[in-house]
Amino acid sequence: MKKFRKVLDGLTTSSPVNPGGSPACGSAAGTPSTAPTPRELEIQETLMSEHFQICKTVRHGVPYQPTALAFDPVQKILATGSRSGGVRLLGRPGVDCHCQHESGAAVLQLQFLINEGALVTACADDTLHLWNLRQRRPAILHSLKFNRERITFCHLPFQSKWLYVGTERGNTHIVNIESFILSGYVIMWNKAIELSTKTHPGPVVHLSDSPKDEGKLLIGFESGTIVMWDLRAKRTDFRIHYDEAIHSVSWHHEGRQFMCSHSDGSLSMWNLRNTAKPFQVTFPHGKTQRDGRKESCKPILKVEYKTSRNSEAFVVFSGGLSYDKAGRRPTLTIMHGKAITVLEMDYPIVDFLVLCDTPYLNEVQEPYAVVVLLEKDFVVVDLTQSNFPIFENPYPMDIHESPVTCTAYFADCPPDIIPVVLETWPVSGGTWTVGSQTYPEIIITGHADGSIKFWDATAITLQMLYKLKTSKVFEKPKSGDVGRSAELVEEDPYAVQMISWCPQSRIFCVVGISAHVILYRFSKHDANTNITSLEVRLQCEMEDVISPSDTENTPCFSDPSGHSPQPQPPSPRCNTPDSVRDSIPCLKVKDRMIRMPPGYQAELVVQLLWVDGEPPQQITSLDLNSAYGLLALGNCNGLAVVDYLQKTILLCMSTLELYGSADPFQRLTRSPRKNRQSTSGLTELSDNQVSLDLERSKSPTSGFFSHIFLLSFHSLIFLIFYYSSICLPSFLTFLFSPTLSFSLFLSPLLHSFSESRENSFSRSRSSSVSSIDRETKEAVTTLQFAESYGRKSDTLPTPCLWVGTSLGLVLIIPMSVPTDEQERTVLMLKGSVLRFGFLDCGGALINSPYEVWRDQHAPDDSDRPRKRKLVNFSPSSSQEASGDGHLAVVCSERQAKVFFMPSQACLYVHNITESSFVLRADVVSVCNSVCLACFCANGNIMTLSLPSLRPLLDVSYLPLTDMRIARTFCFTNGGQALYLCSPTEIQRITYSQEMCDNLQEMLGELFTPIETPEAQNRGFLKGFFGGNAQTFDREELFGEAAAGKASRSLAQHIPGQGGMEGMKAAAGGVVGELARARIALDERGQRLGELEERTALMMTSADTFSKHAHELMLKCKDKKWYQF
Repeated sequence: MKKFRKVLDGLTTSSPVNPGGSPACGSAAGTPSTAPTPRELEIQETLMSEHFQICKTVRHGVPYQPTALAFDPVQKILATGSRSGGVRLLGRPGVDCHCQHESGAAVLQLQFLINEGALVTACADDTLHLWNLRQRRPAILHSLKFNRERITFCHLPFQSKWLYVGTERGNTHIVNIESFILSGYVIMWNKAIELSTKTHPGPVVHLSDSPKDEGKLLIGFESGTIVMWDLRAKRTDFRIHYDEAIHSVSWHHEGRQFMCSHSDGSLSMWNLRNTAKPFQVTFPHGKTQRDGRKESCKPILKVEYKTSRNSEAFVVFSGGLSYDKAGRRPTLTIMHGKAITVLEMDYPIVDFLVLCDTPYLNEVQEPYAVVVLLEKDFVVVDLTQSNFPIFENPYPMDIHESPVTCTAYFADCPPDIIPVVLETWPVSGGTWTVGSQTYPEIIITGHADGSIKFWDATAITLQMLYKLKTSKVFEKPKSGDVGRSAELVEEDPYAVQMISWCPQSRIFCVVGISAHVILYRFSKHDANTNITSLEVRLQCEMEDVISPSDTENTPCFSDPSGHSPQPQPPSPRCNTPDSVRDSIPCLKVKDRMIRMPPGYQAELVVQLLWVDGEPPQQITSLDLNSAYGLLALGNCNGLAVVDYLQKTILLCMSTLELYGSADPFQRLTRSPRKNRQSTSGLTELSDNQVSLDLERSKSPTSGFFSHIFLLSFHSLIFLIFYYSSICLPSFLTFLFSPTLSFSLFLSPLLHSFSESRENSFSRSRSSSVSSIDRETKEAVTTLQFAESYGRKSDTLPTPCLWVGTSLGLVLIIPMSVPTDEQERTVLMLKGSVLRFGFLDCGGALINSPYEVWRDQHAPDDSDRPRKRKLVNFSPSSSQEASGDGHLAVVCSERQAKVFFMPSQACLYVHNITESSFVLRADVVSVCNSVCLACFCANGNIMTLSLPSLRPLLDVSYLPLTDMRIARTFCFTNGGQALYLCSPTEIQRITYSQEMCDNLQEMLGELFTPIETPEAQNRGFLKGFFGGNAQTFDREELFGEAAAGKASRSLAQHIPGQGGMEGMKAAAGGVVGELARARIALDERGQRLGELEERTALMMTSADTFSKHAHELMLKCKDKKWYQF
């Protein structure tokens, strides 16, 4: 363990020193510091590199670009494949597993080994894979790579170890599932078709064994040829030639007839007694025209024919609509008797399956549901009800209902936020229990249509709790009017950019792309309220051009045009006169009484205004504090602070004006526009004897302070007391009084933090580099309210607003009245500031104060005053012998620093990256300690110890291939993180070794030992005359002894890589050992039962043979030799 011990005398030596000799982070002259020095601190860091490991936990959402679907009717597990090689396995809520083929080839088909805990996948690279599902992390046991033929279709009969594989050449191969080796038995296409046929039948599109006799294999070719192949005799029973291409075939359970779907939108029924022509051809959606012909229809891509005991048969198919109905959505048709029901889907249908009670194809199927896999959704239809309703899906398959624009992840939330949701779901396979180390988790997603979704992410599940539409706050644009927001955003004017949520107070803020902020409060009761709208005129009136200062000891600033996580697009110009677009918002808030249902109810909307024909810049930072009752927002033009309790704007000024005399750069102004109006009545502050334009000081706002920035000290004191006499009679009383709303005027005495970069060089004005004017706008990139020390002379922490900018500057705005003039220091970080964090002198994380939630619309006695209950986490309250003060952690795009407050001494510096830049950084709690977690653009995930900033983890995890990842990646406490891995899926990961070790316990079991249902008694006559399928011995036909070995050049066997490791991991612990023992006993019992049945069958056969032999002996006993 590393201890935070004595620091050398002269604390300013930890940061660079200016050439002039004055320390860059030293105290102001004549300002003593009463706080203890950091040398007296002692912090034990418990986190080590062994506490961290990167591991994927679970993936949520509908698979992106799905391709295949399969179902195990006994285990009741569902599998889907995707174009990127992913496999998702779904069971009961909590049983959700994602697997990935290393090749990344698309999954063409999936086949379960029913009730065996295994799955076969056929991929586009002509490889078959066998997955072991008897472990929580499935692994590939065998692979078989076809070298000369392309795989088109696979079929695995129930309780068989031989897999039929059809190829593009029309051949059918047979694979042993146990050894994953090809059999020498091959059905060649030229033997299956007639010799007189001159054309190739095409690829194999269907394979199935006859329900009546498993020794007969039905082969369907794309051209329309159907062949019934006798596996024993190795010849064709019959051939069918149809004019239309075949897409799918489905048997009747008795095995006497089957149904085909064709490319012309027709369904044909065939009877095995007469295969010359179909005995029925129907066009379900094709109407008869006047000339007697059927109208042309789209292909029926798949059909399933299922029977039921108590009702007529079900025929379910996709497609088949007529071509003249253009624009119709994809449909699934259910034909039940004479009734035809057409279900329209929101997305194209990829595949569907009819779920039945029995796994035996020769029994009445009794269908109860239809699983429909869409391109961007997953639907289950209930067949047991006449109106065919949709099951409520417990899995989050609608994350992408509108494109996700931002995410937020909150761990260890208050438990009463998450309700208990119980749903009925037909896919109920597997087992899952909540692990011992679980806590309430919430994921919030913002979407392009302005909607917000709250998800319960406890353990590894994800269920939607609540949906909020921010667009309901605004008036709908009139028809014919494009709207003011069209010039700012062409589409999706309500898109969510940022989210701020206080789980304790249940106050929620949303930042929209149209430069607006909406504040919501949670209530369990409906209410009729008016939404308050505040308009902020936050527009920079000049172009900020940064040039070096005349003095040599001014910190140099490197090119700010480097990578930034929040780039600012150029401001669009409108073609209308400037006078038309001035002082108006992009959207219009509803100005009438609105009835709001229980849930989150809009209370306040803050909108940035157009200024002189220019739309407002998008908001880049936001922070909310329920204890203070304050909301802060910033963009590339400046900063605004709003008191949402009094519905008042407290501060609104440009970023340049925040510095006052402490600006580290000299900014060259340009001539103002001729069409801009001059401002008057503004007082300028010129501490540094630098004359500024009147345009610089123009940052108007609304409310009491519509033109108050950079005021002289005496004018400021006058206005403070004027404001306090109106709104806050007890302004100077204790700030956290529960009877007062925390409406504090923000002091313009701003303290800024920065530090000159290492190895920086001074440049004079005559330098050729300085002669180039570089245009940039200094954006406010991060904001955070905290209990901190706003001045070096402070002895107690007070409410402060920490401001970080894109130039690497950190400013502290104290929430108190200044008592005297002070010099201010300027320190600098590398890159844009991303995150703040605060630790006490013991190294523990200091949380921001908050207000305890209370329902404002709950029925209560009106005479009894409602007091605000505040919870304060002051640095001094969590430390006893450690002394006063606290530590401030600041992370930018390229480096992290730890400062000691209030002396503002830089204790630790760590350059995170030089070749890349940090996209996301957070101070998080892991293993009862605190660390700084960073995600870089090069895909590295790093963690640094606090406060020493010692590297603990640096893993190249995920390269930044899409801005979607940068926009949605976020960390949370407990060593977890998430990001949008595809437009439809959320990937959750962990960087905690403890969670990786406990992941096996958290994941659900995919395989549960279940006894295979017994086949129905077919009766003596059916079994004797109809051919008993159970007597068909495939081993005798396909084994090496009878069929020989297949050509080695045809396919290559590849042993699995992760099977044994997965088995060992699944078998770890007492629970795993017991489960293994139980499974082994069940398997042994099954094998003993099968052996007993076979023994009884052999005894019966022996008795029958003995009886026939005895009869034959008696018959031939008295015959002479010449009578034979």
